[in-house]
Amino acid sequence: MSSEIENRLQGRGVTLDGFIAAMQQFSIETPSWGYGDSGTRFKVFHWPGAASHLREKLADAAQVQRVTGACPGVAIHIPWDREDDWRAVKEYASQIGLRIGAVNPNLFQDDAYRFGSLCHFDKAIRQRAIEHIIECIHIAQEVGSGVISLWLADGTNYPGQDDLRRRRHRLLDSLQSIYAALPTGMRLLIEYKFFEPSFYSTDLPDWGTSLLMAQKLGPQAEVLVDTGHHPQGTNIAQIVAQLLDEGRLGGFHFNDRRYADDDLIVGSQNPFELFCIFNEIVGAGAEGNAYASRIAYMIDQSHNIEPKIEAMIQSVLNVQMAYAKALLVDRVTLQQEQEAGDVLGAYRVLQAAFETDVRPLLSEVRVRQGRDPDPISAFRASGYAECVARERIASATSSGYPGA
Repeated sequence: MSSEIENRLQGRGVTLDGFIAAMQQFSIETPSWGYGDSGTRFKVFHWPGAASHLREKLADAAQVQRVTGACPGVAIHIPWDREDDWRAVKEYASQIGLRIGAVNPNLFQDDAYRFGSLCHFDKAIRQRAIEHIIECIHIAQEVGSGVISLWLADGTNYPGQDDLRRRRHRLLDSLQSIYAALPTGMRLLIEYKFFEPSFYSTDLPDWGTSLLMAQKLGPQAEVLVDTGHHPQGTNIAQIVAQLLDEGRLGGFHFNDRRYADDDLIVGSQNPFELFCIFNEIVGAGAEGNAYASRIAYMIDQSHNIEPKIEAMIQSVLNVQMAYAKALLVDRVTLQQEQEAGDVLGAYRVLQAAFETDVRPLLSEVRVRQGRDPDPISAFRASGYAECVARERIASATSSGYPGA
């Protein structure tokens, strides 16, 4: 590490040891479904060696953790990842240096959910969806997870298709039944999406609706922000600031987009937006906001044309860089410029942090952990991708979702 970089850190009130300690504490979950074949509604391009069941997904996730040191948790999706013996899954994950993270129920692939799940007009179908989520709660207890991550595809395509207020009442009633089944300490993260797959109305269309539901349920319910689930031009950093202030920012699904919910590698399209999100989180933490330190960071992406494991590693690296740059913001000077009304001066404080090349700093973090400073080169040198490409048999998947 050059003395020049250390001097620049000190000039911003950051010590090298403090920076490294913060980065070593930062972790992000990778998604089990990110290691299998996936695609769009048009086509799945099969990747040699793509994982086809949970054990293979965990083995791949262990490679990401091995070279990054930042991804000990793996989010799972039920029923895609359903197993008969969850204790054995937990033990296997532990043996390869992992733990099971957020459990994601699936309420969008069953024929019964054509007109919705938790919002359906048929009480029997609503109960079926509730029981599935309660099953996921039990799975989470068995594997030692403290998070249920809930996204609904519920909505309508046409005006008059259903009564919007009645749908809201059904949703709240269903969520209350689910919330009552949560054990102490387990969190329900309520995700939202402004459109798709329905086009006239979405039952959880925005962060405000999710926040209202969480507030009606209780303190174990929080909002999950998927960075691809907003209309164009939405200021996600402002949403983050609001949720932090309300103590309801539960977690993130990180990805990037150009047009809609493109599920591209996070930070590949708009890295400054990602930096601004972390700037709000780090700033809140520096001011003593307790919720800034308990956010569940998760990746949720669809790697369609890129190598599965390498794409996941790159996603992790991009998130780490955005967080690292946010740690370098000179917050004392930033507040001084803001309170002096110096618009350009305040912006330049953020610009200085964003334009800092933090790769040498992150390399130093990995070296101190006994890891290779270049995670992707380390993974390529391992020969793991070539090995699994020879050993694994490709599954016959044709659509973008497993089992469809």
